Amino acid sequence: MSGEDSVSWESAVLVGGPAEGVRVRVVGRPPVLQVTFPCELEAAADAVRVDALYVYRRDVRQPADGEELTYGFDGASP
Repeated sequence: MSGEDSVSWESAVLVGGPAEGVRVRVVGRPPVLQVTFPCELEAAADAVRVDALYVYRRDVRQPADGEELTYGFDGASP
C-alpha cells in the first residue's frame, strides 16, 4: 500500500452501540474496529487523556455485490 492509487477503500457502516449509523471507509476488511469517545476530566492533568473504547466486529458473512459492509457493536468486549 505504498500509493493512494493501489489502496482499495471500501465503505462500511457501524451497527448498534454508541456509533450507530456512522459510516467509515476501510482497507482490507479489518476484522475489528475501535471507536473512541473522549471523556471529560474533572481536574486538569498534564498530558493525560481518557477515552471510552468501543469495539465493532465485522459481519463474518461477506456482503453480496451491492450490499454494504457492516460492523456490529460488541458490548461484551472491554
